[in-house]
Amino acid sequence: MVIKQIIIMQRIKLITTLCLVLGLIHSTLAQSSVDETVKEWERAKAYTKEYLDAMPESGYGLKPTPEMRSFAEQMLHLTDGNYGFAAQATGAQSPVGQGESEKAGDKSKANVTKLVLAGYDFVINNVKKMTPAQLNESIKLFGQFEMTKAGVLAKVFEHQTHHRGQTTVYLRLAGAKPPQEKLF
Repeated sequence: MVIKQIIIMQRIKLITTLCLVLGLIHSTLAQSSVDETVKEWERAKAYTKEYLDAMPESGYGLKPTPEMRSFAEQMLHLTDGNYGFAAQATGAQSPVGQGESEKAGDKSKANVTKLVLAGYDFVINNVKKMTPAQLNESIKLFGQFEMTKAGVLAKVFEHQTHHRGQTTVYLRLAGAKPPQEKLF
């Protein structure tokens, strides 16, 4: 009987230890999803900065066709998306109104760079405050699209990538060399 109790106690210890280890692994993996998201946004910010730096001041007003956004407007549109989507995902109050960045009167290289980088900082700083559980929470993006907060951050990441990619043509038209792809 005593041996049977010892075996049962050892099994309980083993199961408890396994549960603790699995809990730690889950917690570490979940936290890594927040850390990875931050890392990707930091990379995107650095990559976008390379685009902003590559465009000469004279190219900030460049429009490939009259109905298209200028280079500055593309970058500021990207920034408005970063603020709007990230505010929805993180619950943080956006410091700029919808479309406000793109309407900026000063579209100089220095001001656009400052505004765009501030938009990335808003995303990065607020994602850093999130917990892994918050990334998995569901919300209605702009009141109509049901998705997780991580999904919202993926959508805005796609948005900024799309508009930054469009500006490659703008750089070429301005006679500037686009930055090397920055996947890592």
